[in-house]
Amino acid sequence: MTAFAFAGRCSTENLQVPEASRNWQLTRARYLIEPVGGRIVAEYFDIGHSRSLPWRRRPRASALLDALKNPDRGFTAVVIGEPQRVFYDNQYSLTHPLFTHYGVELWVPEVVGPINADSEAHDLVMSVSGGMSKGERNRIKIRVRAATAAQAQIEGRFLGGRPPYGYRIADAGPHPNPAKAADGKRLHRLEPDPATAPIVRCIFAEYLRGRGYYAIAEGLTRDDIHCPSAHAPGRNPHRSGEAWAKNTVRAILLNARYTGHQVWNRQHKQEVLLDVEDVALGYQTRLRWNSNDDWIWSKHPAHPPLLSMEGYLHATEIRASRTRGKRPKERRTKLHTYVLAGRVHCPLC
Repeated sequence: MTAFAFAGRCSTENLQVPEASRNWQLTRARYLIEPVGGRIVAEYFDIGHSRSLPWRRRPRASALLDALKNPDRGFTAVVIGEPQRVFYDNQYSLTHPLFTHYGVELWVPEVVGPINADSEAHDLVMSVSGGMSKGERNRIKIRVRAATAAQAQIEGRFLGGRPPYGYRIADAGPHPNPAKAADGKRLHRLEPDPATAPIVRCIFAEYLRGRGYYAIAEGLTRDDIHCPSAHAPGRNPHRSGEAWAKNTVRAILLNARYTGHQVWNRQHKQEVLLDVEDVALGYQTRLRWNSNDDWIWSKHPAHPPLLSMEGYLHATEIRASRTRGKRPKERRTKLHTYVLAGRVHCPLC
């Protein structure tokens, strides 16, 4: 009887149920190995990690690679129920040589048994599988972006997430998808928060009168008005919430949703290489700001505005005029060396 380790992966996106995904992948693996007397004795199943991550950056896949080095690992072969869930792009060509080196067979349903490292047909099947996995992920991204853009622009739908400071979430009726509506899902919309909406209006009014970020933040703190972190501690638990910051004021002034329109695509996710010297480590996702021309606005107001469109555009013009005249800050050369620098601290701070 051959002892196998089972390898699989499941994302938590698109409402996938990890247990259900694991069960069907495990069932498919057993159908492959049980007719030849195979038995699964170990399991390496990743949950919530993207297929685009290399094996070394997935906890359970990385543990499997470490187990290959151990002569007492307890299994002589590895079975994968769904290669497209496990291998992405060229990951197979980067990973399978390790199985060959340590003498561990890799079984997949696509070749109805173990992969032969010397078979061009097997290599082609696995390479195509990795390409299909990458194509599937890209198609999902394109469909989701297109659908979300249409919902924001045409329907003005609230797309989820926490509400901007000054608003709260309200019920907007049953979900238009019949299946989701039958399951109790409902749509939501934004409505002004009686406690914080006046603060947002005050911030814009002060800015339009010529006050800067820092002056507005100081005034709000001096008037003992709770900043967003203090008003809703769950929003930013890593912040103290003791005072207003100028970046908080700036973020409010930049938020176009206070005009009453739904605005989407202000930021985008960009995948950048983790290490340009080692491409095999894969990518990491970073948020980047889009230009205003790329923002998608709803055709009609989607929720009650906290300021007029004219007021928002005026604030944008003021910000642009102030930024236009600024020069890059020059780094000043230190003239004196303070012996007690970093050693003396104010007890109040």
